[in-house]
Amino acid sequence: MKQLVDSFWRAAAYCLHPRVIWLSVLPLLLTGVLAAVLGYFFWESALIAVRTQLDAWSLTGSALGWLESVGAGSLRTLVAPLIVLALAVPALVILSLLAVALIMMPRLVDLVAQRRFAALERRHGEPVWRSVLYSLGATLLAVGALVISMPLWLVPPLVLLLPPLIWGWLSYRVMSFDALAEHATRDERRELMRVHRLPLLGIGIVTGYLGAAPALVWAVSAALLVFAPVLIVVSVWLYTLVFAFSALWFSHYCLAELQALRERSAAPTPPQPDALGIDAVPAAPPALPPV
Repeated sequence: MKQLVDSFWRAAAYCLHPRVIWLSVLPLLLTGVLAAVLGYFFWESALIAVRTQLDAWSLTGSALGWLESVGAGSLRTLVAPLIVLALAVPALVILSLLAVALIMMPRLVDLVAQRRFAALERRHGEPVWRSVLYSLGATLLAVGALVISMPLWLVPPLVLLLPPLIWGWLSYRVMSFDALAEHATRDERRELMRVHRLPLLGIGIVTGYLGAAPALVWAVSAALLVFAPVLIVVSVWLYTLVFAFSALWFSHYCLAELQALRERSAAPTPPQPDALGIDAVPAAPPALPPV
């Protein structure tokens, strides 16, 4: 628990470092350019497709007609943009996570290692291509879990539990791997992720709930949908900040535990007591026969 709290405050302090701030802006710029391009070419066509599909469904048509009958017809025009944004933002967030894993994570680990663990040996346990495949595999599993669990989001308590848990599991798997990929051997990484599974999963869940904070941007006012491209960029930026903090938290915790593991392995083993409870004394070498 002490290591969790210590790593948390160190990660929060590192978020004020100029290098961290710049690294948090870089994925934002890439994702923002992608969002602007997609919005420019596909926003109107996406709205038309969603509105057409909504009108084709009898259930949604009845619901929209009911809104007009109770004097809330203006909300009808907001349904399609909300659906398009609800589909676009998770995709951009996933791309942002991959950008963090590929761009930010290695540099943040280097920053933590240089400033705090300069003497920790880099044993290059995993190559870059394996880290990329690992991140992609974990991301696909998390996306599949999100899609399968969507019907359960209609149950009020579960919508507050399932998405943060899934994002937390994804952060735990990806960021723990990347934090240890450069310094730990494969056996060391597996040992640390096995022994510290619960604390690492706890970090992932906490940061998963922090990742839900950008959703407040959409809850401010429906009128803000006019600024949808700006909201997407702001939302992705908030996600990127959360990811940067998560990467720093995982880096501090994992590298500290790796250092402790190696110190325990290098410590000399104390002599074992014999059957009488007396420390064993090495036997003297046999005397040479007289010449």
